[in-house]
Amino acid sequence: MANNIYEEKILILDFGSQYTQLIARRVRETQVYCEIHPFNLSLQDIKAFSPNGIILSGGPSSIYDRDAPMPDRAILDLDVPILGICYGMQYLTHILGGEVAKAEDREYGRAVIKIEDIRDLFQGFTLQDEEMAWMSHGDRIDRMPDGFSLLAGSVNSPFAAMADTGRRIFGVQFHPEVAHTPKGYKILKNFLFKICGCRPLWNMRSFVERTIMKLREEIGDDRIICGLSGGVDSSVTAVLLHQAVGSQLSCIFVDNALLRRGESQEVMDLFRGHYNMDFHLVDASERFLRHLKGVTDPEEKRKIIGREFIRVFEKKAGELGKVKFLAQGTLYPDVIESVSFKGPSATIKSHHNVGGLPEIMKLDLIEPLRELFKDEVRQVGVELGLPRELVMRQPFPGPGLAVRILGEITPERLEILRSADVILLEEIWKADLYEKVWQSFAVLLPIRTVGVMGDSRTYENVVAIRIVDSLDAMTADWTRVPYDVLARVSNRIINNVRGVNRVVYDISSKPPSTIEWE
Repeated sequence: MANNIYEEKILILDFGSQYTQLIARRVRETQVYCEIHPFNLSLQDIKAFSPNGIILSGGPSSIYDRDAPMPDRAILDLDVPILGICYGMQYLTHILGGEVAKAEDREYGRAVIKIEDIRDLFQGFTLQDEEMAWMSHGDRIDRMPDGFSLLAGSVNSPFAAMADTGRRIFGVQFHPEVAHTPKGYKILKNFLFKICGCRPLWNMRSFVERTIMKLREEIGDDRIICGLSGGVDSSVTAVLLHQAVGSQLSCIFVDNALLRRGESQEVMDLFRGHYNMDFHLVDASERFLRHLKGVTDPEEKRKIIGREFIRVFEKKAGELGKVKFLAQGTLYPDVIESVSFKGPSATIKSHHNVGGLPEIMKLDLIEPLRELFKDEVRQVGVELGLPRELVMRQPFPGPGLAVRILGEITPERLEILRSADVILLEEIWKADLYEKVWQSFAVLLPIRTVGVMGDSRTYENVVAIRIVDSLDAMTADWTRVPYDVLARVSNRIINNVRGVNRVVYDISSKPPSTIEWE
């Protein structure tokens, strides 16, 4: 039997930092399981979670703000190692009797810290060495609490790292989780392995074995359906379930006319052919296009697509007989985003329940991937033997090409976009960029421009190309694609896609823009 991969775990209490998810990713990369919870998680729930260590994240607040986030002080009496990062360190200083003050010079960006103690967090470093660290704070520590010793300091933060080794409480003013702190990963590993005593039990092979066993127990002899989109998350979910319960699983794939070229056939060949699953392809393309006719508002498009998907899915599911469970590929970032750092949110994001399917259909929901980040889902796909081109597939929006056609959706405009999309992806693959970027796609704009082809004047459509780099889609930056690649994409689209005479490249970041245009 596989190791209990949840036996040793880290609790991250979130104070609203933009880097909180990154802390969790870094911990998971060391093969230690962790979870993010709001800073005000009850002491009872913390004890029930039984962490090997607690990390207090950074955050935008000052400790002196009227509603500054304050966790239960009793966490300091749990005899569990604690690491406070940025605001987390300031909270520890304040609550334990030290002094936090407004910094004379706020620190945002790179700073040099000098190592004063090479025990504990800085094991493996060299005394008096200077290291780069990423700062992001307006307050600083002016006096450490009693019992603490200095580990590192900088010009603007004389107490950049501190420790009470007897109580195993540590604080760092900088962010070890970001790439701009080159040895930050080493600091986190020292906390996890040297101080908390964790072992690297969290791995995807053990996850697969344990999850399959758990799914068999939970589903028993009942039937389960899975809404299969062909994306990474739903595909991995389907294969996990198929290995667990075999023919008790039925997968439903809805062709809503908004897919990439050849997508429905590819998905059917893989799951019905290769995996021999009970796979049901529902061609609802005419229905969707009929309801979308004349619609230009992006929110209305989304609502129509969601509503019609539910109706089509519900009708097909009803034809399959008695079904008890519905599976979906919810990931851990979705779970985190449904709970604000100030506590449980009243609104669960629509992608958590596929637009309301569980409520409407009265099915029990199963989400086998809800503890995983995207890169971990890809690792599970590798463990399950899914084709690499599927495992590494770039994200594709739920409403499909509807949010990549600005304005009305028609069969003609869909064909233009599909043709441009095929060319773009071919060139991205040829340039060995597909697996190096987060997303690459074409957008059909609702404008026409004048052009010249041969000796004739043209007045045709504009296609925008969007290629971005990102870690988790929460932020993104436009990719600096080589000019010759962009030139080939533009040339091929204009020469081969009827109805297009201009190609532009989107150089917007997120924020303020979004990745998708609608």
